[in-house]
Amino acid sequence: MRPLLLGVLGCSLVLSVHAMYSSSDDVIELTPSNFNREVIQSDSLWLVEFYAPWCGHCQSLAPEWKKAATALKGIVKVGAVDADQHKSLGGQYGVRGFPTIKIFGANKNKPEEYQGGRSSQAIVDGAMNALRTLVKERLSGKSGGSGYSKQQSGAGDKKDVIELTDDNFDKLVLESGDVWMVEFFAPWCGHCKNLEPEWTAAATAVKEQTKGKVHLGAVDATVHQGLASRYEIRGFPTIKIFRKGEEPEDYQGGRSRGDIIEKALDLFSDNAAPPELLEILNEDILKNTCEDSQLCIIGVLPHILDTGAAGRNGYLEVMMKMAEKYKKKSWGWLWTEAGAQMELEASLGIGGFGYPAMAAINARKMKFALLRGSFSETGIHEFLRELSVGRGSTATLGGGAMPKINAVEAWDGKDGQLPVEEEYDLSDVDLDYDFGKEEL
Repeated sequence: MRPLLLGVLGCSLVLSVHAMYSSSDDVIELTPSNFNREVIQSDSLWLVEFYAPWCGHCQSLAPEWKKAATALKGIVKVGAVDADQHKSLGGQYGVRGFPTIKIFGANKNKPEEYQGGRSSQAIVDGAMNALRTLVKERLSGKSGGSGYSKQQSGAGDKKDVIELTDDNFDKLVLESGDVWMVEFFAPWCGHCKNLEPEWTAAATAVKEQTKGKVHLGAVDATVHQGLASRYEIRGFPTIKIFRKGEEPEDYQGGRSRGDIIEKALDLFSDNAAPPELLEILNEDILKNTCEDSQLCIIGVLPHILDTGAAGRNGYLEVMMKMAEKYKKKSWGWLWTEAGAQMELEASLGIGGFGYPAMAAINARKMKFALLRGSFSETGIHEFLRELSVGRGSTATLGGGAMPKINAVEAWDGKDGQLPVEEEYDLSDVDLDYDFGKEEL
C-alpha cells in the first residue's frame, strides 16, 4: 500500500495517462481499431469528443459528457477518443486543441464542429438539433442512411499508394531520406484484397498529415520476385518499414486504416524536427507555449556579460538537444536571460543567483519543479526523466497564477557590451570652494 501511495503522490506535476471514461459510463471509448466500425459504418448520429487526459478543460467536461451520454442513450451515440494516445484519429479529423467535439451525421466523412456550450443540457440540446436536421434530410431524400458506402467511395486515392518494382525500389525507397511502409502482396491473396482499401485510405491520409514525408508503397511479389527474395518474404501480405540507414523492420500492428495511420504518424514524429526553443520576449510567447503544452520547460540563462555569446550558445545547444530527445512529449521549450523576467524568476523561487537554472511548469495545475542537478545533458535528462514518470518534488507557482512578463528585445546573437559611461566636464567646477564656511 505504501509504494502505491507514494506513486500517487509523486504524480502531482505530470498527470498519469488514464482513460477518463470507463466501461460503466454510457460514453463509448473509440480507438483506431473500432472507429470505422462503430462510427463511420453506423446509421446513428454520433457526438465524439477528442480529448487528452492531461487537459484541464477535458477534465471539467468529463462529468457533463457522461450525463449527456446517459440522457441520450438509445437516441444519439456519444463517444470519446483519447487523441493524445491515438494521434492518428485526431489528425485525421483536424483536431488542433482539446477538447474538440465533432458531430458525425449524414456524411460521416465530413463531421461538423460542435460549437455549443459545455454543460450536459447544452450538449443534449445540440445533439437533438443535429438529430432533427438529420431526420429532415432523410425525409427529403438528401441522405442515404448509412455512411459506409460514402466512406468507401472516399476511402482514398489509389495513386497515393506508390507502385514499387525491381527497377525503382532502390531509388525511391533506399536512397530516399523519407520513411516508407511497404506492402508485399500477391494478387490471388484474400487477405491482401481485404487490406487493399485500408492501405489505400491510409496512404491518402498519411500523405496529407505528414506532408509527404511518410510513404505507403506496394510490391507485387509474384512479379518482382527479386525484391521478395531479397527481403525474405514468406507470406502475404507482409508489411515492412524502411528508414534511411537502418535495417528494414516488420510491421506488427493492426490492419485497419486507423492502425496503419497511427503507426505512420509515430514514424513521422520519430523523424520530425524538435520543438522550437523560443526566447521569452513577451507575455504571448509564454502564454501560448505553456497553455498549449503538457509541460513548459524554461531555462534561465546567465546574463550575456557573464558568459558571452559562446557560453550562451553552449547552454542553448544543451536545451535543443534535450528538446530533440523529448520531442514526442507535448512540451514547450523556452528560455530567458537572468534578470529579464524578474517576476517569473520570483514565482519559481530562482531569483538573483544560481544561473543557469531550469524549471518545468504545468500551467493547468499551476505547479512547477526545479532542476536540482547540473545544467548539462546528463543532469537535465535525469530531471526530465523523473518528471515523465510522475516523480520529483513540485511546488505551487508563486501567486497561483502565471506571472507578469515584460516585453524585451530579442538577443542579437552577439557578445554583450558594457554600457558606455557618460563623461563629465569638470573645468567649470570650483574645486577650491570652502564648504566649511557655508552659512546656515
